[in-house]
Amino acid sequence: MVLALLGALSLDTPLPAADLILIERSDCYTLDPQRMSYQHELRRARVIYETLVNLRAADCAIVPGVAERWELSEDRRTFVFHLRDDARWSNGDPVTSADFVYAWRRAILPDSAADYSALFFAIEGARAFHDERTAALQRFTEAAARGEPVDARALWRETEESFRRTVAVETPDPRTLVVRLKAPLAYFLDLCAFPCFAPVHPPTVERYVSFDRATGRLVQRHDWTKPGRIVTNGAYVPTVWRYKRDMRLELNPHYWNRAEVRAKSVECRTIENPNTGVLSFQSGGADWLTDLGPEYKTEMLAERKAYLARFRADIDAGLERGQTEDDAVGALPPPGPGERRDVRGFDAFGTDFFSFNCRPALADGRPNPFHDARARRAFALAVDKQELVDRVTRLGERVTGTLVPPGSIPDYPVVEGLGFDPARARAELKAAGWEDRDGDGIVENAKGERFPTVDILYSTASPRYQNLALAMRDMWKRELRVAAECRGKDSKLYKEDLKKGSFMIARGGWYGDYGDPTTWLDLQRAGNGNNDRGYLNPEFDRRMDEAEAETDPVRRLARLAEVERWLFTEEMPLMPICNYVTVYMYDPSRLGGIAEHPRLEQDISILERRDGVLPAAPAQESLR
Repeated sequence: MVLALLGALSLDTPLPAADLILIERSDCYTLDPQRMSYQHELRRARVIYETLVNLRAADCAIVPGVAERWELSEDRRTFVFHLRDDARWSNGDPVTSADFVYAWRRAILPDSAADYSALFFAIEGARAFHDERTAALQRFTEAAARGEPVDARALWRETEESFRRTVAVETPDPRTLVVRLKAPLAYFLDLCAFPCFAPVHPPTVERYVSFDRATGRLVQRHDWTKPGRIVTNGAYVPTVWRYKRDMRLELNPHYWNRAEVRAKSVECRTIENPNTGVLSFQSGGADWLTDLGPEYKTEMLAERKAYLARFRADIDAGLERGQTEDDAVGALPPPGPGERRDVRGFDAFGTDFFSFNCRPALADGRPNPFHDARARRAFALAVDKQELVDRVTRLGERVTGTLVPPGSIPDYPVVEGLGFDPARARAELKAAGWEDRDGDGIVENAKGERFPTVDILYSTASPRYQNLALAMRDMWKRELRVAAECRGKDSKLYKEDLKKGSFMIARGGWYGDYGDPTTWLDLQRAGNGNNDRGYLNPEFDRRMDEAEAETDPVRRLARLAEVERWLFTEEMPLMPICNYVTVYMYDPSRLGGIAEHPRLEQDISILERRDGVLPAAPAQESLR
């Protein structure tokens, strides 16, 4: 009883004031870099771990990380990374090339079921190793089920040897890592900056590894990620983690670049209720609310717009002098009534869209009208996206007819897709065989059969999705004379229907994982796990392969842009709506270092208070 009481009291002990305080809507599910996948997790991962190279937050340029330099072979397939001598783990151990190989093997293994295993398949032999291990585990499971003698550790020794023999990563010495790709990959360094490519500390992780006797699989317990046990190589070390409450990050005393870390301590508070998060921020409880959730954020953004309008000339003058918008706004007088400057929306590296089911037949066996690209184009042309943004989402998003957000990838041309054109929409639908043949206000095919009632699937996770679905239903009825029904499901059931193809049109969205158009365009490839549309077109795959074979970087991007133009003016497997807007809450007169680049790769380690004032501790109820 005494121990339980002491434990309960420790949970309520307030943490000492940190140099920087963040509010997140969700806590991290894990601190294992090979398994972290959500945006807020990846933001945390980038400062807990350090990869071979880093993305500079201001412009997403590739800069040295653990590797201080690297060379690329003439055939553009072999990278040689030279690790810096002063790269250290938080316990003082040197970071070695073998640490990277160990972590990358963890990510590739099918045992771990990591979300981003496929990113490693660019490495020669990685896919073959993954498939070989998968097959070996299947044989092991079948043998175990038959009662035959099996040895998981013996199988693992074979797997280790297979990796050394098959996967083209070498460690000539502790400071050199050699990686050979199966083909030139223009964005491989960008992949190397992604957190799942971060190293882990093998002696720490290995203490929590075992094997399942029934399946042969490697079993990874995640106790090694807990504060007091976790060993990191980034700017910070987690010292406190009270799940769904808060996490404390302290400066890694052995981090090679610690002199450039602005905040020596960071507190990340989890406040799931969006209204409570706003109240906590407004009471002085934090420096940055990373995701402004309440529906009234549209009104808050309007108040910012009013404030900017009053000082437009001063802001423009500051921009001309080379200031960022935050620098210019932060130097202005405080907001007046009906104004604010502590909310800002950023065009994000993400696109909101609705998918067409492109399969020949619907889930119930009926012929699918959206198997015909003309029908898909018709429905896309009949949507007034600007009206959706102005009247439904009301966040001022940039409407788009394509997937790749403009300006987010250097040297990638701006690509235009289809716009709003009701007359052409009706012509496309007629060309697909659907028109009002008997004057009853409903389109039919040549057999007199009405266009099937369109099933619009959406997730109930946000009112946004329902509102968009309802608005488009009305547009299609008005412009195309077709009936549609909206069907909302919770996230789990929605995803199940999506994967099974149980829809005609379904809500979707995507944030880019790396700085290349393929992070978007590959979604349409045959066999891609995120091709929920069932879009299969050998011509598209051929065009993508030809673009990828181009060795000149500028010509390669131009060819990919042409593929995207063709995809969204002719094929239309999905209907892009707008680029996402991410809304932050922070006061630029008090917090500096927020990056404005569309990829929003915020670096917590370079954020700093401009006024030197520590936020007040929030009321206890704001942490619930």
